[in-house]
Amino acid sequence: MGRYLLYRMHPWSVAESSRTSLPEREIHAPAEIPATEWNALWEHGGFPEPFLRRDSRFSRRWRSLRRDQLSREDLRDLAYITDLGTMEFLMQLLAERSADPLVYSNLAGEVQVSVDTATRWIDLLARIHYEFLVRPWFKNVAKALRKEPKWFLRDWSGVDDEGARAETFVACHLLKAVEGWTDLGFGDFELRYLRDKQKREVDFLVVRDRKPWFLVEAKLSDTHLSSSLAYYQQQTKAPHAFQVVVNLPYESADGFAVHRPVVVPARTLLSQLL
Repeated sequence: MGRYLLYRMHPWSVAESSRTSLPEREIHAPAEIPATEWNALWEHGGFPEPFLRRDSRFSRRWRSLRRDQLSREDLRDLAYITDLGTMEFLMQLLAERSADPLVYSNLAGEVQVSVDTATRWIDLLARIHYEFLVRPWFKNVAKALRKEPKWFLRDWSGVDDEGARAETFVACHLLKAVEGWTDLGFGDFELRYLRDKQKREVDFLVVRDRKPWFLVEAKLSDTHLSSSLAYYQQQTKAPHAFQVVVNLPYESADGFAVHRPVVVPARTLLSQLL
């Protein structure tokens, strides 16, 4: 203990395209990045090789090779999984469902394994950074563990549906921010989502030191403000609520200066994170 400090690594982000120095605070002033950088992130992802090459054929081959190596080598060596064919089928199913709720019993039935096996395999995929889970937020933490999480692919460029890619793109940036802020000692941060029995939902809630900080609803093009943002901001007392729209052009405006639900371009808000 105390011999080293752990920093979790993530793919390249919008904020890193404008600054690479270690931050002195959580939120920065917005900064516009070149359109070529934004398009490369959106189309090729934030992993170094495809992001730097920016070639569609190479990116497709790289994604396929990464999935094969994770399933046939890393998982085999890490967990001694012998049924690699079924695991590959599971990974293929999950790759098509990024940003969806994850119901373990349904997934286990589809791949014809037990619920315990499906749960263990999902945990392994998170450990090798193929995906990550976002759990619902409740004041009662134990209750949150009994509700289904949402599943996100680590490489958003592999998501075909543009709406799901937009939510995955924002999720990856938020995860990088909350884990980075925690590792840098700014506080204890978590990434959650909100949904109730009336199916009112907000895609993400960033929690700082166990207190809701800001809400995020991710959209591809929709600029009509979601009513769930105002409802959950009132319920959680979160200081900020954003509808983040991927296809909006950059605006030099600090959304964190506003304390009501607002529509903000993804290029603006994500540039303020890590």
